[in-house]
Amino acid sequence: MKRFCGVLMAMLLIASTAWAESKETRKQEERLQDSGQVISEVLKMPDSIPQHVLDRTKCVVVIPSVRKAAFVVGASYGRGAMVCRTGRHFAGPWGAPSMMALEGGSFGFQAGLEATDFVFLIMNERGASSLLRSKVKLGGAVSAAGGPVGRNAEAHTDAYMRTEILTYSRARGIFAGASLEGSTLRPDKDANEALYGERINARYIVLGPGPAAPPAANQLLAMLEKASPRAANA
Repeated sequence: MKRFCGVLMAMLLIASTAWAESKETRKQEERLQDSGQVISEVLKMPDSIPQHVLDRTKCVVVIPSVRKAAFVVGASYGRGAMVCRTGRHFAGPWGAPSMMALEGGSFGFQAGLEATDFVFLIMNERGASSLLRSKVKLGGAVSAAGGPVGRNAEAHTDAYMRTEILTYSRARGIFAGASLEGSTLRPDKDANEALYGERINARYIVLGPGPAAPPAANQLLAMLEKASPRAANA
């Protein structure tokens, strides 16, 4: 009887662990799908990211639906995904996503009562490499500035091209550059493990030879590939 109870407990523990892992995997897949929806909607807006800025972007980070309610209890964070161009100097097609975390700073107060989406454009190799290695502080370890929007931004982007990360927010249907200095971005190791089923670092995922992009990332990658299939020279 004792042996039977021991076997039963072991089976229940295995089933419980598998269920928890499956639940966490679904959560990351939903974040990828939400990120794809955000990019799809942003790129269709009349005042969106200028094409010449997007074409010079090395990586894109999307943090969907950050809500002020999360900050009431001190949980100052958002979760999303980062995708980069593959190949030498980040000049190839868009590759597999790494899950990311946005933390700290003042972005919770900007969110107000509505859900706010954040989009980050990584503009050069130094910014991309720093972010793939570890946590970076916006305006500290890497330079950051609110990004330009709309066709009329064409003549005013020389300074933006020298910035490592351009930051944007979208709330109440308005997409605009956002100041997020003091916030931090970092690879989300636990989320990557849940999504890919193994403990792998962000650099390996993004630059390879890492795993293939999961189906949940299809919309995100398809929209970026359609909007900017080729990288332009900086």
